[in-house]
Amino acid sequence: MSTPDDRDLQIVAEQLGREPRGVLAIAYRTPDGLPAVVKTAPKLPDGTPFPTLYYLTDPRLTAEASRLESAGVMKGMTDRLGRDTELAAAYRAAHESYLAERDEIESLGTDFSGGGMPDRVKCLHVLIAHALAKGPGVNPLGDEAVALAAANGLRGSAIPADWPEYVVTEDERGADD
Repeated sequence: MSTPDDRDLQIVAEQLGREPRGVLAIAYRTPDGLPAVVKTAPKLPDGTPFPTLYYLTDPRLTAEASRLESAGVMKGMTDRLGRDTELAAAYRAAHESYLAERDEIESLGTDFSGGGMPDRVKCLHVLIAHALAKGPGVNPLGDEAVALAAANGLRGSAIPADWPEYVVTEDERGADD
């Protein structure tokens, strides 16, 4: 994580198509050096609550997150949460870690973290941002979404070349998938 300089904020503004708000840090840079995830304040400068601690900015990653969402990846992940107690526990731990980190900055008085955590998968953008900011091993479904994006051509450019690969097993898929 690094403190953003004026150039970083200019790049993020270009990526978003608007001025970034509440940026505390560049939480992840792509292998090609661009800011891709920002860590944001729990409240924007005007006082508006903003519970999304990690925000995905790189257009390559945001487009791939949208593509994965459109392909139905979230439904399969949510279904697996209901069947796999170990996955559900790891996902809950990611949620609790996310909340604790955000509350360390400023508590919003809510247990909403983002991405649907801890009970469902609602937004791969948030999960990918969280996984990239924290690295593999913190958010299992974020890690999986990053691995899927890497396999779809982003490995080595927007995603580290050494990001772990992920293969969904038949047990994870379930009998009806």
